[in-house]
Amino acid sequence: MKDFKSYSNEHPNEKPPEKSQTEYNNTVELAKVLTRAMNGKSEGQILHTIISEAERGKRDGSLSNEDLDNFYNALSPMLDGFKKRKLKEVITRLKSI
Repeated sequence: MKDFKSYSNEHPNEKPPEKSQTEYNNTVELAKVLTRAMNGKSEGQILHTIISEAERGKRDGSLSNEDLDNFYNALSPMLDGFKKRKLKEVITRLKSI
């Protein structure tokens, strides 16, 4: 996985879509990237990779708290109670970086 921003599909000659559509498209593309990057890896490896990339993005300024919220909102409906709480803890920790 390269970074969280690499899933952006902006074209210089196109009129940018409204913010909500852009956020939706970015979330869909992020899910595709994550699915390909994590194919065949364990849950622990996946979590470690996501956290490492998010930490790097927060430190270099390419990942905002809004991006983290969007990521949480996209994934949390697919998780059970324990995993949802764990993801929320990770997102909260990342926001403090």
